[in-house]
Amino acid sequence: MKNIIEDFVLHPLEKPNFVKTAFATYIQNGIKKSWEIVESHDSVAILIYHKERDAFVLVKQFRPPVYRRNGDGMTIELCAGLIDKEKSLEQIAKEEIEEECGFSVPLERIERITEVLSAVGTSGSKQVIYYAEVDESLRISQGGGIQDEQIEVVEIPLKEARTFMYDESIGKTVGLMFAFMWWFDRFE
Repeated sequence: MKNIIEDFVLHPLEKPNFVKTAFATYIQNGIKKSWEIVESHDSVAILIYHKERDAFVLVKQFRPPVYRRNGDGMTIELCAGLIDKEKSLEQIAKEEIEEECGFSVPLERIERITEVLSAVGTSGSKQVIYYAEVDESLRISQGGGIQDEQIEVVEIPLKEARTFMYDESIGKTVGLMFAFMWWFDRFE
């Protein structure tokens, strides 16, 4: 996916949709302290394994904070979404799999792996990680997200996954790395 970014400028956040900033003050062991906090939504993420292709189904997308750091901004991640709806976490995971990757996975086939904290130094948001197996009988679209999302579905063959994990030239998330390690620990 060719990605051309122009006129990237940081502006003060005036009416946030997804995050809020806060300044915390507290006393820890008798010492006055403070910390800057970003309040953000929790999320779900799903490790998807395609049985027929013997590959993980991931998503590639542009992330502005990553762009600010590396000038590229592209990451390869687990299929994921914010917990911002009045639905069960499994229903949100199912919806994200359909929108981003194009598979309709029955709720009973979405398995909870664990819950982790991310960005503990700034937001401490929670991410619940799930696992789902797919095959072509579950395909309903090519994926790619909804509205103006620009998500590319990427398959990483199982035999290349370990090399992929340690390739520092590819932007990856901690959740993806953890989920791969969980898979290798469970299935190998």
